[in-house]
Parts: sequence; structure tokens; C-alpha cells
Amino acid sequence: MKKLLSPLFLLLGISTIQAEDVTIYSPDSLMQVTVSENGGSPVYSVTYNGKQMLENSPLGLKTNVADFTQGLTLKASPATLIEDCYSLKNIKTSHAHYTGNEVKLTLSAGRRRIGVEFRVSNNDVAFRYTLPVWGDTRACVVNSEATGFNLPDKTTTFLTPQSDAMIGWKRTKPSYEEVYKADAPMSDRSQYGHGYTFPALFHVGEDGWVLISETGVDSRYCASRLSDASAEGLYTIEYPMPEENNGNGTSAPGIALPGATPWRTITIGETLKPIVETTIPWDLVTPLYETTRDYKYGRGTWSWIMWQDGSINYDDQVRYIDLAAAMGYEYVLIDNWWDNNIGRTRMADLIKYAHSKKVDVFLWYSSSGYWNDIEQGPVHHMDSPIIRKREMKWMESLGVKGIKVDFFGGDKQETMRLYEAILSDADDHGLMCIFHGCTLPRGWERMYPNYVGSEAVLASENLIFTQESCDNEAFNACLHPFIRNTVGCMEFGGVLLNKRNNRNNDGGTIRRTTDIFQLATGVLFQNPIQNFALAPNNLTDAPALCIDFMKQIPTTWDETRFIDGYPGKYCVLARRHGDTWYVAGINAGTEPLKLKLTLPMFEAGQTVTLYDDNAKTLAPQQKGVKMKKNSQLTVTIAPQGGIIVQN
Repeated sequence: MKKLLSPLFLLLGISTIQAEDVTIYSPDSLMQVTVSENGGSPVYSVTYNGKQMLENSPLGLKTNVADFTQGLTLKASPATLIEDCYSLKNIKTSHAHYTGNEVKLTLSAGRRRIGVEFRVSNNDVAFRYTLPVWGDTRACVVNSEATGFNLPDKTTTFLTPQSDAMIGWKRTKPSYEEVYKADAPMSDRSQYGHGYTFPALFHVGEDGWVLISETGVDSRYCASRLSDASAEGLYTIEYPMPEENNGNGTSAPGIALPGATPWRTITIGETLKPIVETTIPWDLVTPLYETTRDYKYGRGTWSWIMWQDGSINYDDQVRYIDLAAAMGYEYVLIDNWWDNNIGRTRMADLIKYAHSKKVDVFLWYSSSGYWNDIEQGPVHHMDSPIIRKREMKWMESLGVKGIKVDFFGGDKQETMRLYEAILSDADDHGLMCIFHGCTLPRGWERMYPNYVGSEAVLASENLIFTQESCDNEAFNACLHPFIRNTVGCMEFGGVLLNKRNNRNNDGGTIRRTTDIFQLATGVLFQNPIQNFALAPNNLTDAPALCIDFMKQIPTTWDETRFIDGYPGKYCVLARRHGDTWYVAGINAGTEPLKLKLTLPMFEAGQTVTLYDDNAKTLAPQQKGVKMKKNSQLTVTIAPQGGIIVQN
């Protein structure tokens, strides 16, 4: 909903209509965005509560039609108040309310012009470029953007690099699965020299926090990333590398006119609360198609994570279907090689068996194509429109509920088209979509009704592959709620209750974290369908309280609140499902962490259930505790341990 502001609101929303400087305020007036003509090369800056969070940062883009980075004149329209209320079952909150001031700027280069739309809400800044029709020109290529983010010198970073293209397992990278550095100086160079993937978190000294990302990427544009920082602390927008997709497809996006770029988003807070609770990735987008389907979310099992490729056979899948049924879970995920090792005829029988146990099925597919060397089947189904539609019709006839598509090729516009084509065709056949070995979702939970979640992180499989990942599990888990998972669903596949990560719980990598830590990540990591890493043996060898908790854990949330934490050190979040609150905390430190938590969702004197680790044995334990006055509770989180508080 849009409406012109009253004269009073106009004063708060924008300070001038046509001048060299335009100032836009948030509805609460704490956020201030100033756009300056700057001698023909426009810049913007951002302050929050009087503190400089972004210094003068460039705007503009270069197209194959005209250069909109220099020699520009700036004009601004009157401010408009934007309000939007919407409901989504698959993000961190089920009901969102967005309010922000919108100002549309015009950047003119001679007879041609582009627009820049700014939206400023209480903790978020978003902007995008709009390109009109230029005479008879109705299509163009955006060769590059000048868009930048200039952080103050005192800033430290929490970033993960973009990898080289066509490296890694079967030449499948980049796939957003690199290692984070925490509290690093801006002068650090990225590991591969290609900058950093979104989202990017920055700590601006004692002044606050900045999270930079983008949203609204679909088939009409490419996904982008941040460059390395310049000596002045300036990060700029970079497009995909030419080598991605095995060199096929353009790096620069082609755009039909009139058209618009994706939104660049900046979330700012004096604390981490606005970072964790932001809904800006979904506030700015709308559904791209309507669905007639009622997609149901829930919990699932999958054999591959603990039992690996050898488990993709009929008998082992029956065991995992039985595990899902015993846990009361809704789904089982059958991973790669099912076409070879089970076959389509027996797969039909297996799906019937799952349905007899009230368990529904997801099937794995390779994205296939010319962009990697993957041989795991099924291959060459999802990249071909004709074969894809035939395959999805077959799945619908068997009652399959979703697909997990793996090993995509990069961030080019061509790959964005493939994601969108898979999602659109899948919805026609009532199939939900999980993506793996893939890019970051950018508003997709709202844009695509059958989208479930994406990996785009060093996920649970790495705990099986290397001991180093197990040793660093707590550190990484204390990053994701503040960075990767705050902007989009994260298909992690966690909660490992084996002590040893192999089929028989007697070999392989060693888990360093406690059982309660693992349960807590089931709350901290948000994805509407969680395929947990439980194994059939856990029904008898895991503590009963852990199994009982995992039988009732939800995967959808009506509300999320930041409680306490610091990226890479510890994290405490509260999530509400219906009337039940879950407060989950984990500690990446080497010493016990004592915290006095203020939990306003619980009343003083109320008895709540506390799950924590025994101080001596680290065994999981459960007990009732009373909330103190002012809704406070003092807890101690063991090293690499966790807590859960539940009403």
C-alpha cells in the first residue's frame, strides 16, 4: 500500500525535492540517508542515531547504452509512505509488517535517465535502480555497477569468500560453502581474490552493526557479491565471474526495458537485535506466481548424511522410513543414486510403503547440464524443460511431495533462470523444492510459493567429511543465526546424536559438541522442512530425553527474538511456535558461559523446562526452574554445549 505523506510526514521523510543533497529519514527518524550529487557522480551515506554507519558510497551503473556513473544530475520525488502486512509460514515470523519511507530519485545523463528507489524503514535501507524505455531502445545489458558500501575505518568484518569457479568436488564451485573469518580487519584480502558472498556482516566499533545483502533476484538478473575492500574501506558490487557455469552464459545481466535491478539491502542496529529479527529480504518482494497447492512443512530423516552413498538401497530406505514413522516425522529424503540402486519400479513400491507409514517422500536430483562433472544420478533431468516436466509428472503420479536439486553452477543470470524454471514447473506438479550446492536465496521464500530452503553454507555433511569441521562446529553454529540464516532459509541437515559420525556410531569423525548443543541447533537454524541427521540406532543409543525432544520440535515459527550473543562466540535466540516458546543457546567457548537472560515471554514465578548439560559429565539433563523477578533466568552454558528453555 502506498500513500503520499502529510506535510508533517513529508518533513520527516525527505528534506528537499530538488537540490544537490536529498535526505531521507526512517519513520522513527533515527535512520538518515543522504544522497548527494557530488559533482555528477552521486553518493549516499547513512547515519543511525547520529552515528556514521556508512560514509559516502557511490551510486550508478554502466549499461551498453549509456554510462550512469558520472556527469549526472540528481532530482527527487516527494516521499511516500510504504506499508505492507503479509503472512508467510516459512520464514522466521509468520506475520510481518513493513513501514518505510520511499523516495524515487532520477539520475540523468544527457537525454537519458535512470531511477534509484530508496526505501528507509526503522532499521533497514534498501535501494534499487529502475531503467525506463529510452526511445526505441527496449533492452540493454548492465555491464557493471558503481554501487558501493563505504564502511568507517574502525569496522571489523564477518565475511566468507567467493571461491574460484570450476574447482572443488567435480568442478561444482562456487557453492557458498567457504569458511568465515570473524572480527577480521577490512584490510584482509579474500581467500581467492574474488571478494565475498552475501550476506556480509560488519561491526562498526562501539557504534553498532551493519548487514549488507540483496533480495529480489530472479530470472531477470544475476546474483551479485561484494568486492574486496579498497584502502578506504569501500566494498563494491561485483557480478559473476566469466568462468562460472563452465564459461557459458554472460556475467553481465540483460534486462528488458522498463526493468529494475534487485534490491540492495542494509540492515543497521546499535545491537544485533535488528540484524537477527529483520524481515527486509521478504518485505521488498511479492509472489511471482499464485499456487493452488497447500504445501505442508515438517521434519524429515535422510540416510545419506550418516550412512552415505551405500545406504541408497531399498532396505536401508525402509529403515529410514521406519525411523521417520517412529519419530512422528512427515518426510523422508532419498538422496543420490536412487535411480541406479533402487530403480523406478521399486521406487514406486518404496513410496507406497512410506505412505503406508504416513511418511511422504522427497527425491534427490542433480541440476545437471554443462557446468560440472557430476555423475551421481538422476542426471540430465532438471536442466531440460521437456524431460523435467515429464519427470515431475511421474513424481506427482506417485505422490512425491518434493525434490532436492543439487550442484548448481554459479550466480549468472542463466543459472537464476534455471532455479526459477525448476520452481515454476515443480509447482505445477505440487512439488516443493530444496536446493543444495547452490547460491543464497534472495527473497525466494515469498517469491516462489513452493520454495523450501537452500544449503549455501558449510552444512552438516562437512561434519562427516572432516574432523576439522567437527572441531569448528560450535564456532560456525554461533555465526549462522547472525549472518547466513537471518536472510534466508538454511537447509543445514543437522542435529547429530551419534557420537561418531559413521553408520555404526563407532568410527569416523568425532563430535565435539554436547547433545543439548545439537538439540539447540534444531531451534537456532531455521528452515521450514528440517531433514535431521538422526539415525535408526539413535532410537536406542541416544538419551531418551533427546529423542523425546526431537519428536516434538517444530520447524515453523510465528516469532523470533534476539536474546543475547556475539557472532562466533555464543548465541541465544527465542522462537515461538503457537503458544510455545523455545529459547535456545549455544557456547563456542572453551569455558562455561554464565548468562543472566531477560526473557519477557515468560512471567516472573512461572515454571519453565530447562534442558542443559550436566556440569561434570556433560550428559543431557532436564528440569523445571522458576523464572525470577523481571522475567530473568540465570543459566550456565557448557563449553561447546547448549541450553533450551521451554514453557
